[in-house]
Amino acid sequence: METPQRILVCGATGYVGGRLVARLLEQGYEVTCLVRSPGKLSKFAWQNSPKLRVVAGGIDDATKMDEAIGDCQAAYYLVHSMQSAGGGYAQRDRELAKCFLKAAERSGCQRIIYLGGLGEMGPNLSNHLNSRREVADILQSGRVLATVFRAAMIVGSGSASFETLRYLVERLPVMITPRWVKTETQPIAIRDVLRYLVTCLQVPETSGRTIDIGGKDIMTYENVMQITASKLGLGRRTIVPVPVLTPKLSSLWIGLVTPVNSRIARPLAEGLRNRTVCRNKDALRLMPGECLGIEEAIEAAVGRTRDGLIETRWSTAGEMPHDPDWAGGATMQDKREIQVNGSLEATFAEIKSIGGQHGYWGAGPLWSLRGWMDQLVGGPGLRRGRRHPTELHYGEAWIFGV
Repeated sequence: METPQRILVCGATGYVGGRLVARLLEQGYEVTCLVRSPGKLSKFAWQNSPKLRVVAGGIDDATKMDEAIGDCQAAYYLVHSMQSAGGGYAQRDRELAKCFLKAAERSGCQRIIYLGGLGEMGPNLSNHLNSRREVADILQSGRVLATVFRAAMIVGSGSASFETLRYLVERLPVMITPRWVKTETQPIAIRDVLRYLVTCLQVPETSGRTIDIGGKDIMTYENVMQITASKLGLGRRTIVPVPVLTPKLSSLWIGLVTPVNSRIARPLAEGLRNRTVCRNKDALRLMPGECLGIEEAIEAAVGRTRDGLIETRWSTAGEMPHDPDWAGGATMQDKREIQVNGSLEATFAEIKSIGGQHGYWGAGPLWSLRGWMDQLVGGPGLRRGRRHPTELHYGEAWIFGV
């Protein structure tokens, strides 16, 4: 099999995809991105690369898919609908995977690469992990060889898993938790996920295989929480597991304390009840390289979050739940004017800093009240935060909204 030269990335505006494109370009590959809203790529330094081609459209648009994948030797499928499709995400993911596979088979594409979820293969798999398994089965059912990577918790600045952990341990010195905190997991740093995703292009033996990837350490979620607290400079957390917290109650609790909406938190919480540990060491055998341990991974994530160096964030992928019909398309404008004593650059910099910990430019108590009102109807309120305290790009979440 010849070395791939042009690579298709579906999911380039997502947490993993946005970082993957940068690594592929650095390795000399030509990259095509299929995205519904090309404006969301404006936040990436690689957007103007001469090796980048952007096709505006969706996976379910056969014409656009054919245009995007037509001259690609390999294609990454990094898409899932959990955030935007609510309870119907599994059906939506099956439909998109079938559209993607059909386009790959119509083209000259030689490989499909998919990042799914790690979990035991038994019948009690959560709905979320079962959906990931279904997508993997669909992608591996065709004529194009598919490499399926299965990862547990991905630790990195801006990831949904890390953001959830960080907010929980920061805000709750005492936690009443579900029994899943005693479940074993094998977290992996985002940098190691990206290394595997890129390296596999040069390792033909990875084609057509399902490969489990994980970091150096296997431990319970409770231990991961304690390590996170330590790296944040906090004291040891008191964690009390109880059997009565169901996935639904757990998701409501996560939605109350963290920026992750309860509709997104529920499938994540369901997945935590499954043991997520690599079944073998095929990844290390085929693609040798030392992975970070959990302490190193969390320390790196904490440092980049503290320094405002979050490359991608979970909330920028796709539309936010309950976005209005015009979100990501037309722009609603409310034009107002006021004279200010400042340069254009300084004024616009101040405008871009709205939201997050900065709040508004006045009436701080009213800003807090508005945040609580949003939280009462299921929104994140003041917990949403921002990817960067002063930079603001198209498509980023920066204020309220459920």
